[in-house]
Amino acid sequence: MAKTVLGIDIGHDELKLALVRGGRVVKVATATMPENLLREGRITSRESLGELLRATMKENGIRANHAAFVIPNETVFIKNVEMPWMTVDQLEYNLPFEFNDYITGELKDYVFDYAVLNSPDDGAAQAGEDGEAAGEADGESGSGIMELMAVGTLKAVLEDAQEVLRKAGLRLVMSAPGLCAYINLLRRQKDDLTQVADEFGILDLGYSSIRMFMFREDRHIATRVLEVGLSTLDDVLADAYGVDVHLAHTYLMTNYENCQQREECAAAYENIAVELMRALNFYRFSNPGTALSDLWLCGGGAVIEPLAETIGDMLNIQLHPAAELVPGGDMVEDCNTYVQAIGIAMG
Repeated sequence: MAKTVLGIDIGHDELKLALVRGGRVVKVATATMPENLLREGRITSRESLGELLRATMKENGIRANHAAFVIPNETVFIKNVEMPWMTVDQLEYNLPFEFNDYITGELKDYVFDYAVLNSPDDGAAQAGEDGEAAGEADGESGSGIMELMAVGTLKAVLEDAQEVLRKAGLRLVMSAPGLCAYINLLRRQKDDLTQVADEFGILDLGYSSIRMFMFREDRHIATRVLEVGLSTLDDVLADAYGVDVHLAHTYLMTNYENCQQREECAAAYENIAVELMRALNFYRFSNPGTALSDLWLCGGGAVIEPLAETIGDMLNIQLHPAAELVPGGDMVEDCNTYVQAIGIAMG
């Protein structure tokens, strides 16, 4: 990847940019997303988003030629797969069929990729960034089981991203799910993290959903998705103040009149924490002997301190700011918000 890369993370309500050079964050910037410009993870207007991106770069003095794009969670499928060891050609043919239960429409409308997680020789976990499989050199399959992290998304999603970036004068050099952005950071901080815990989670407190990613060191184990997010708090404040949800969201994120401490919000925090506790209990039940004891918080909800405190208390788990995952993250303002944009640019 290019030495200087602009990481781009588009969300429901914010466009987040992180300029990374030599493994360090040079500058971050954000802009408000117009209503319905992103719908169920799909860009609805390439022209409008391209103009917003170009204007945000200009306003913040960001100059870059290369960009890395976070594929929205709603448009990507991620699956841990075990398959007989095979050549690259065999794998490229067989992998799409692993997603039959997830996708609609024709397989030809999707693009698939993978990372090999183990070695055919000793089974040791390794980064399979270039996706090389055993037997590639001689065209023969290996023996045993290969472990993969496989991803799939619509070709149209990547085409949208490429066109948006082109309109902003950028060339796409990397596109991957937010999970891959986290893995990029975990690999860089691996030694520091294992001093805290060998098994841990990253909690992405998003607008329409919350995602809990579980890891052992830098290896993804499972993801739990909760169909609840900051929009729940917007609804609560909209009712309390008699305003629309868009203004209520502004109130929430700016803590207008100390609204984050309102009794109605406290009840919503507890409901969110209960749902997280159920997801965590299910994970522990499904993974006997799990030692998960630490969570790193990121996403828009990470800046809402009463929410974080409620989650920590009810889950009885140690919480950390996701800025700890970023080299020099303590020097990046509102770093927790930009974690995915930073991580994708560091791939």
